[in-house]
Amino acid sequence: MNTPPPTSPTTAVRPDDSPRIAVVIPCYRVRAHILQVIAGIGPEVGWIIAVDDACPEASGAWIREHCTDPRVIVVHHEQNQGVGGATLTGYHHALQTPAHVVVKLDGDGQMDAGLLPRFASPLLSGHADYAKGNRFHRVGFVRGMPWVRLAGNAALSFMTKLSSGYWQIADPTNGYTAIRSEVLHELELERIAKRYFFESDLLYHLNQVRAVVIDVPMRARYEDETSSLSPLRILGPFLLGHLRNTLRRLLYSYGIRGFSLASVELLLGSVLLAGGGIFGLWRWCLSADSGVPATAGTVMIAGLPIIVGMQMLLSWLNFDVASEPRQPVHRLLGVEQALRSVIGKPRQ
Repeated sequence: MNTPPPTSPTTAVRPDDSPRIAVVIPCYRVRAHILQVIAGIGPEVGWIIAVDDACPEASGAWIREHCTDPRVIVVHHEQNQGVGGATLTGYHHALQTPAHVVVKLDGDGQMDAGLLPRFASPLLSGHADYAKGNRFHRVGFVRGMPWVRLAGNAALSFMTKLSSGYWQIADPTNGYTAIRSEVLHELELERIAKRYFFESDLLYHLNQVRAVVIDVPMRARYEDETSSLSPLRILGPFLLGHLRNTLRRLLYSYGIRGFSLASVELLLGSVLLAGGGIFGLWRWCLSADSGVPATAGTVMIAGLPIIVGMQMLLSWLNFDVASEPRQPVHRLLGVEQALRSVIGKPRQ
């Protein structure tokens, strides 16, 4: 698992530094917690963007009425767009500020605002492009976590790794995240899912720009907050989303962007495994229907492609795991974006 490197006093976020961090807070049914969350955000943050996602509790109006923090900007949605839609709106506003890092923090009190420097430091020091929380870093972190969330994360973790290409991360649906502004500029934000698939879909898009993603150890807090997440309701969209992203990633990464020996292994291994499996199942049905056992040759014809296909796919998987992005891309993007702003040439 990738974890942020230790930060030295020269790379850590210090309160006396000029603020380089913006915080985005999606607000939906968080009136009871939002003021406390904002109060817990330290001076290392220069901008706090609270997005009222058509909240039935009027969280945005509540913030305006009771919060005097000059860093707070309240944005309203006329219609509910989901946590992803609210976060994307916050991202757009954050890009209008000079912030180097944009942190997404939930407004329900589950995330410790005191961890903001821990998330921002590896990005500000240039070690990564995107940081996300990991509630499974230590066994003690999962004590008190609802079993529904544990089961859901276990089921979705492997699918997210396969669809995004980030094999070394855990807790992929964790919503405590930080991202470099240069990477945000590069992403096609309008193509990212707006509902609960947002975090998983964002990982796929980050892989397409070859961003370095790391895990940040954290402990989740579950008190009296209300969750609008229904596991059964999102199961179908999550499965379809992961299947779509997996196919898109494999086609682009191994068919268009970089055709290699691993591409041959993936294609040929899939064909051999599927062909051997279909042939073996067909012959098994014929044998069961006729009562005549299959010959050794028939078994070999079915078994050999399956064995070879599995070996090829395992070899491809090893290549895919090893090809996870390692070099932060925001430095290169920052130079490109600076040159583009100087010459005034729009991006094609």
